[in-house]
Amino acid sequence: MKALRLVSIQVGMPRTMGSEAAHDPMDRPWTTGFFKEVVSGHRRVHSHGIKGDGQADQVHHGGVDKAICVYPSEHYEAWSQELNVALPTGAFGENFTSVGMVESDVCIGDVFACGGLVLQVSQPRQPCWKLARRWRIKDLAARVESTGLTGWYFRVLAEGQVCAGDCLERMENPNPRWSIAEANAVMHHRKSDLHAARALAQCAGLSASWNASLMHRVQNFPESSRAARLQDPSSS
Repeated sequence: MKALRLVSIQVGMPRTMGSEAAHDPMDRPWTTGFFKEVVSGHRRVHSHGIKGDGQADQVHHGGVDKAICVYPSEHYEAWSQELNVALPTGAFGENFTSVGMVESDVCIGDVFACGGLVLQVSQPRQPCWKLARRWRIKDLAARVESTGLTGWYFRVLAEGQVCAGDCLERMENPNPRWSIAEANAVMHHRKSDLHAARALAQCAGLSASWNASLMHRVQNFPESSRAARLQDPSSS
């Protein structure tokens, strides 16, 4: 049975960098909590994340459904080779760098326990422009999204402490059909598959934002083909 273990834990508070006088837009001022530093010892985890961590854009990042960002260490070697950059731990702005399970192994609604800490998988991570800006690669966020090597988010069901090296034991797997990999495929690649979109939207444990996006897709798909697609799954 596969297990999830924490390679490292990263936290960081928002900071502003850059100069108004910079010629390159990449060097102009921006505020971000993307830069995370590795921390040692036990760290308190509460309903909105890890003590000492914060987000600059609290509309699109953070909150109870996206309290902790996880990225599998298994992807690092391939990305380092593709980007020709030595990527340090936390390079994707994640709080937990993990080993043992990847997007095809982890499912929406999965519940993991570590001592008194209880976490639930809420959605895939959707990388934003700050990932691209951090590494000065304009299409990096789009590339991560297209590969499906996104990582995922945890919500916190029970507060507690966590430490690098800890193992997270999967206690519940209520939606084995809906791996993070499958959720990514429906959201980003199978956009006309309205049956899958509606089924995923109704998946127990899915974040409110993904539920809203998927239901908006179902309800606003062109009327001329929406009914047919909902009646006949083979039409997608």
